[in-house]
Parts: sequence; C-alpha cells; structure tokens
Amino acid sequence: QVQLAESGGGLVQPGGSLRLSCATSRSIFSIYDMSWYRQAPGKEREMVAIITRSGSTNVADSVKGRFTISRDNLKNTVYLQMNSLTPEDTAVYYCNAKHWSAPVDYWGQGTQVTVSS
Repeated sequence: QVQLAESGGGLVQPGGSLRLSCATSRSIFSIYDMSWYRQAPGKEREMVAIITRSGSTNVADSVKGRFTISRDNLKNTVYLQMNSLTPEDTAVYYCNAKHWSAPVDYWGQGTQVTVSS
C-alpha cells in the first residue's frame, strides 16, 4: 500500500506561481511512474504532467512552458512547479502513482488550486 499526500494548493492571482508537493509514504520512484492530474468543475480529470521511473518528464500541451514536474528521491516527494497561472488552471490537483508493470495505482486526496483576482 502506498499513501500519497498532496500539499501546496491555495488561492493565487493570475500570473502568479505555486509549487505543489506530493509526499509518498515510502520509496517507490524506482517502480512507479508519478503523475499530476487535475479536475476542474464539470470537466473530466486530465493528466498535467508525468515523471517516469527513469526520470523522463512530459507535460500537457496546455501547460507546456509554464509547469514543471520534478522529484526528490531522498524526500520521496514529487513536485509540480506552476508558473504564469491563469484562471483556466483552477482545479483540484491530484497526485497519482502507477506501477510500471502491474495494474496498480494510487491517488492522493487532492489539493485545490484557485487562480483568481
């Protein structure tokens, strides 16, 4: 079992920045791909960024150039740095861990990000 705990959400003005954190209950990055998803009201959950076991990263086109995913292996924590935020980024952001070879994945409880003036 793996527990994921997101933090760092909040209210920010357009153009501002936030850094989300996802702390895992144990060291899993060698066998799990880690992702950030978001879900806005009335919309489906969508993947925002992923960092694979090997450390490769990718972000959605909608956030490219603004969001960066990274991880700290010693702290068992994944980060999502979000810059140049717009109201369209308002959503609940979720951390996900997906096992590389088994049909197993875990979700955090989510953290609210609101971009508004």
